[in-house]
Amino acid sequence: MKLTFKILSLLLVLFAVACGDGKKEEKEQIRLNDNEPTSQAAETTEAKTSEIDPMETKGVGPIKEVDLSPTIDEAMAARGEATFKQMCTACHKTDKKFIGPAISGVTERRTPEWIMNMILNPTEMVQKDPLAKQLLMEHNGSPMANQNLSEEQARAILEYFRQLDEK
Repeated sequence: MKLTFKILSLLLVLFAVACGDGKKEEKEQIRLNDNEPTSQAAETTEAKTSEIDPMETKGVGPIKEVDLSPTIDEAMAARGEATFKQMCTACHKTDKKFIGPAISGVTERRTPEWIMNMILNPTEMVQKDPLAKQLLMEHNGSPMANQNLSEEQARAILEYFRQLDEK
């Protein structure tokens, strides 16, 4: 009986040491320290982003220049609307923030090249473009899915966005 009591006592002490509060404090300290670089990184990204004129940057990707006619190509906009509804509405709404940002007004906030590069090249954009990184942070780290659209489809979606913003 005494041997059993001694063994149980020893196991209890070992258990207490193994789960010791020293480890808990260390974990807590790590957790607190982990938040500091994140907030510093967010502040750094915000500072970099505030220095960038969103209407000057073209983003990262295949689109270097987009020629826009002064008038909306209604047929192209209709194709863009159909593609947008099929591929994008799971995450984007036209007039309100959803998983991704609202689409209304995007042509007034970003260049046509940036918009098309974001559609065509979202993975690289959130890795290398400061504005895309900022959007990612604003939308809880939900990256835009690469829908593998063609340049023609992306251009049609851009025309649809132009049509929305003209109304």
